[in-house]
Amino acid sequence: MMKISSKGRYALRMMIEFALHPDECTNISQVADRQDISEKYLEQIVMLLAKAGYVKSTRGAKGGYTLTRDPSEYTVGMILRLTEGSLTPVDCIGNPPAQCSRWDTCATLSVWRQLDQAISQVVDNVTLADLVKEQLSKPGYTLM
Repeated sequence: MMKISSKGRYALRMMIEFALHPDECTNISQVADRQDISEKYLEQIVMLLAKAGYVKSTRGAKGGYTLTRDPSEYTVGMILRLTEGSLTPVDCIGNPPAQCSRWDTCATLSVWRQLDQAISQVVDNVTLADLVKEQLSKPGYTLM
């Protein structure tokens, strides 16, 4: 079963937190408190995000992390592929595709391609800005 790990889900939640506070640095402890996620786990994830250039860190008393781009420039697919690797549902259509002796005669190959396209269609067309808008529309949500 294809399943998005906690790393991918938490990376998205952390990026939303950074996007919700565009004019200030957000430290990991703030994200951990607001999202009820282990600070140590978030530290590991933010290192991936920083290494990829998605966030930058600022040191000091008011330090923390900020996005390096506008939220509309990040897609869910970008963030999930960074944290999860490939999102393809089966190895035979991955990049590169796994070697399979049944490639030429496989009746299910078209199903896997369609599923892969459907997944990409969703994750590559939802931006971080869309998720921020969604978060702000949730009943009872208050910006902290």
